Amino acid sequence: MKKQTIWRLLAKSLGEKTGKNNTEADKIAVIRLLMFLSIFVTNCFIVAGVVRHWDDDQPIIIIEKDVSSSLFQTQEERLLKTNRNLEYD
Repeated sequence: MKKQTIWRLLAKSLGEKTGKNNTEADKIAVIRLLMFLSIFVTNCFIVAGVVRHWDDDQPIIIIEKDVSSSLFQTQEERLLKTNRNLEYD
């Protein structure tokens, strides 16, 4: 394919041809292409970050601070203090 044909197809794929003449329409197509590429690269980084941290086995640590109870509680004692909404009394 010719370079001009590829550019014409690319410009048409970005949207309707706008502008007063072909030069202005090409400038608008370049702006649209840059916007598309920036969105595409951003999405690639987001997906790469999600894939990289997909199966991290880092434990979630919840620190409870309750002055009214003893320092050492069993798990059963903690579960008895929770209500159905998993909120502490």
